[in-house]
Amino acid sequence: MPRAELTLTIPEDVWIGELSRGYPEAEFRVLAAVPDEDGGVGLAEVTAEQLADVLGEMRDLAAVTGLELLGQWEETALVQFETSRPLLLLAVQGSGVPLEMPFTLTDGEARWEITAPQERLSDLGEQLDEFGIPFRVDRVTQHVETEQLLTESQLELVQAAVENGYYDTPRDCSLTDLADEVGIAKSTCSETLHRAEEKIVKRFVGDLG
Repeated sequence: MPRAELTLTIPEDVWIGELSRGYPEAEFRVLAAVPDEDGGVGLAEVTAEQLADVLGEMRDLAAVTGLELLGQWEETALVQFETSRPLLLLAVQGSGVPLEMPFTLTDGEARWEITAPQERLSDLGEQLDEFGIPFRVDRVTQHVETEQLLTESQLELVQAAVENGYYDTPRDCSLTDLADEVGIAKSTCSETLHRAEEKIVKRFVGDLG
């Protein structure tokens, strides 16, 4: 089944596009999102040096009808937000393609990984066009395995960790160094690596049994 990696350009008049362009170094990592009667509800990690300013401006946006801070550590906050304009959710709904979580959004661009039959991917492209969301296809791969242990992003991160000495003894690469090397937030790097390691260890132990 085809797997596509897309980069979406959020229109200028959409609140998350406006906010992320105002703080181009900030990363919005959407962990979950669901539509409701009044719009949509989402759960996201926001990582930024000017975190208080980002959250304050986010709270003041007309399209953000609710914002609750669930936790904060260093330069990252976990927030639940409600919006009257869940544009990305609306664009996906009509295509029948499940939106994989988490996905990241920085400087007005969202990066999606989608796994679906070719006709569904075509439907998604048509939906994005209808909603005025420009996009480009960065990569398409064809998976022939019945089950793949790691996602593409997890596999690439584990490979980078090995190549940079993260698993060497003594360690030649810190988590911060690895995150900088692959160009993602430290929190994203840590969680992605942890999930990949969990899958690898469980598969290894299961094979031993």
